[in-house]
Amino acid sequence: MAPAKLSGFCKQGNDWLYNARLPSDITIIVDGVKFHLHKFPLMSKCGKIACMLEEMQSIHDRTFTTKLEEFPGGSDTFLFAAKFCYGIQVEFTARNIITVYCAADYLEMTDEYGEDNLLSKAESFFHKNVLHNWKDCVLALQSCESCMPRAEKLHILQKCLNAVSTMVCTDPSLFGWPMMMYGSLQSPGGSILWNGINTGAKIRSAESDWWFEDISYFSVGLFERLIKTMEARGIRSEYLAGAVMYYARKFLPGLGRWQSRPSSKARTVASFSLIPAAVDQRDLLENIEKLLPKKKGKSFCRFLLGLLCVASILGVNQTCLDSLERRIGMQLELASFDGLLIPSFSNSDTLYDTDCVERIIHHFLSSESGLTLFSPPSLDLLSSPSFEPLRKVARLIDNYLAEVASDVNLKPGKIRSLAEVLPDSSRTLHDGLYRALDIYFKAHPWLSDREKEVLCNIIDYGKLSIDACAHASQNKRLPLRVVLQVLFFEQLHLRAALAGCLNVLEAESAPTGQGIAPTEIAGNVTATGETSQRIVQRDGWVTIVRENQVLKVDMERMRSRVGELEDKVSKIKLEMKKVKKSRNSLSSPCIVAGKFGCKPLSKSSDSQTDVVGSTGPTPRPSFEQPHSSRHSGHRKSLSLFRDLTLGS
Repeated sequence: MAPAKLSGFCKQGNDWLYNARLPSDITIIVDGVKFHLHKFPLMSKCGKIACMLEEMQSIHDRTFTTKLEEFPGGSDTFLFAAKFCYGIQVEFTARNIITVYCAADYLEMTDEYGEDNLLSKAESFFHKNVLHNWKDCVLALQSCESCMPRAEKLHILQKCLNAVSTMVCTDPSLFGWPMMMYGSLQSPGGSILWNGINTGAKIRSAESDWWFEDISYFSVGLFERLIKTMEARGIRSEYLAGAVMYYARKFLPGLGRWQSRPSSKARTVASFSLIPAAVDQRDLLENIEKLLPKKKGKSFCRFLLGLLCVASILGVNQTCLDSLERRIGMQLELASFDGLLIPSFSNSDTLYDTDCVERIIHHFLSSESGLTLFSPPSLDLLSSPSFEPLRKVARLIDNYLAEVASDVNLKPGKIRSLAEVLPDSSRTLHDGLYRALDIYFKAHPWLSDREKEVLCNIIDYGKLSIDACAHASQNKRLPLRVVLQVLFFEQLHLRAALAGCLNVLEAESAPTGQGIAPTEIAGNVTATGETSQRIVQRDGWVTIVRENQVLKVDMERMRSRVGELEDKVSKIKLEMKKVKKSRNSLSSPCIVAGKFGCKPLSKSSDSQTDVVGSTGPTPRPSFEQPHSSRHSGHRKSLSLFRDLTLGS
């Protein structure tokens, strides 16, 4: 190679000239820029120009003018090649290597036209310096937009994509070192070794998303190529989804509502020297949807809902909208109700796009859910996988209905269709439906009782909790017929709940050793407790059962005491009846006194004669008592019965 010279190129207006004593004999036009050069330096290095000049030998003009169409890299890259032909020192960088590589191939600057020609030098720099360095590889990829077809033909684009995909799986602390993998170059203490020498550098545990920022500077087409290359090389789908979500949030400002908290990690070195690519948001969104993996996760579902909202604003094609709705429907149990609040951008008067939500629910019911969950916890997996998806969706839709019910433009038929789209088995309680209808009736006071009754038909009053029944029975916004039905079911709930509590208490307090087999007790508990226990657990009676268990002893005492009192009262009533009969039939005080065990005083001899002459048993002798004590006892007895009579 000739010794380096100072640059002899100068620009005059839109033309480039080489300061030499000989006049220019060839003019080459690249992208409207004229280069006034000399034939010999170019012919000695460029095979394409040499062939062109040989074909023009029949023309003896002293000057030769040609135009290079679709020159890779434009006029700046041709100036680089021209300087190399004149022996001027040039510098290869990561930003110009791919364009220079393509330009050298275009001009056929091979070793056939000179040793260490531009093509061989560019190829050597590309393989030795660029492919083994993350920053240079990313910069080289971003600079290849102007020569993408030729770079693809030369396979250098795919080599860069493969290198980036490989380095994504590698610790970034190794980039720029002589080795690319740890292997035996790691010391027992964890330090990095170079030629057996401990460098003191420790291996860092890098985050899995450290590369998101750098590749987000690529154009949409290049980014799509990179993601597909990574997918083909087996990179985990959650990493690819994270990169796609990061890229979309960067170029779609409408996703700000669904934007996660900014990461506290520092950007890599390459990010400070990159220029964001200009993208078309509609094309970007349609391409992003195709790149998303067929997985499901809580954060991923939220991102899809945000993407659907932005897609409605941008007016993307119907195929993209249908695909997003289908993706969301297949993981609807992971969505949040605020994510479903998609504003209506059509001619509809409603605030939210309820038709879109209804289509999503239909996709959920019709899908077979072949999606698998993301594995890393960073994507917010399902927090409680024990719940059934159908019941989760029912609870989600109930919350959604309660939110959109305040829209005065929402028609009764729409809220009814949204509530009935899910099967009856999806809801164990209808409290959510009742709450939504109550909000709807409050926001639509002009509805007639007939329209309200039609809407209330979607509620199963047997599935309302006791609290909901208590609220509905006093709700003045409900029609009278509905209130009566609620009162009826409220009584059934209370009876069933109380019966369940008593059955559970009796089953738990029944002794096992007094002639009752344990299996019989268990059978009774199972038979009487299964139905009641569901009601007990549903309506909050479990707490009452536990409290009653503490009071079981007191309840037994109360039962025995009540039994004793009932016996005493019954005896007193019988005595009262006897006293009343005696008053009506016998007016003699002697007979009344005899009722109370008092013997009347003996009179004249007539009475004695009667007693002696009688054939009956001999009467027992009477105790002589003063008349005052006998009459006072009689009065006390009568006053006692009078008090008992009044008390009863």
